[in-house]
Amino acid sequence: MDNRIDARFSALRSEGASGFMAYITGGDPTPERTLDIALALSKAGVDFLEIGIPFSDPLADGVANQLGAQRALAAGVTVPKLLKTIIEIRKYLDFPIILYSYLNPLFQYGFERFERDAAAAGADGLLLLDLPPDETLLPDNQAKLLHRIRLVAPTTSKERIEQIVSRADGFIYYVSQEGVTGERETLSQTISEHVAMIRRETDLPVAVGFGISNAAQAGLVASFADAVVVGSAIVRRIGEFGQDEQLPLRIQEFVDPLVRAVKSGRRNGTQIAKAGPRL
Repeated sequence: MDNRIDARFSALRSEGASGFMAYITGGDPTPERTLDIALALSKAGVDFLEIGIPFSDPLADGVANQLGAQRALAAGVTVPKLLKTIIEIRKYLDFPIILYSYLNPLFQYGFERFERDAAAAGADGLLLLDLPPDETLLPDNQAKLLHRIRLVAPTTSKERIEQIVSRADGFIYYVSQEGVTGERETLSQTISEHVAMIRRETDLPVAVGFGISNAAQAGLVASFADAVVVGSAIVRRIGEFGQDEQLPLRIQEFVDPLVRAVKSGRRNGTQIAKAGPRL
């Protein structure tokens, strides 16, 4: 069966559009609420859903995502429980799901077992924060059931980019800033330059994340990226409204203008790009 990630990017390219990728922590604030949030994100027009596997030591994440992981762990979320949540999401939604994780939870679960169970649950891709591109989880002769999403940072050399993209599937995730995840008032002025550098080495789509938190920023990045990732800003609001019965609606209301900005950003790329220095 064709991977949903490939199919969605193909559709976006035919439409001349950039995609919106939302990140949430799986099980934050509860597994049941994760389903409700996923449904709300779909109503807002999200193209891809990135779900973080909660981990006690998320070193690449800022405060918002760290707190999201703590809330999920406090709710008793484990890898098996999260996979059951994805099964529930798949009963209603068909957008691509990318799992975001550190190595430790998958090492404890078993890499081959995780690959099989995550694919069976309905996941499409796997992004591992602390797996060097030189390493693999499975033997080279074993078919991968999940696309391997690879990260490129602002400090990654051209030679290293060549190596990373050669082992990637689905898309390349460009980390737009050094440091941890989190909202930023301004974006780096070199993002488009680095995206162009990656594109010279691969035909895979390029998604840009880390720091994007408002419509102006999302629209700017959409003018030159294949997808825009927003995570910490969403997770922070899940923490703020976690006890509110209207939590899914609050998330939908926040994400909706971001999605609209991304969709108009590609169409109006020249005008939006000019706004870059004012962000």
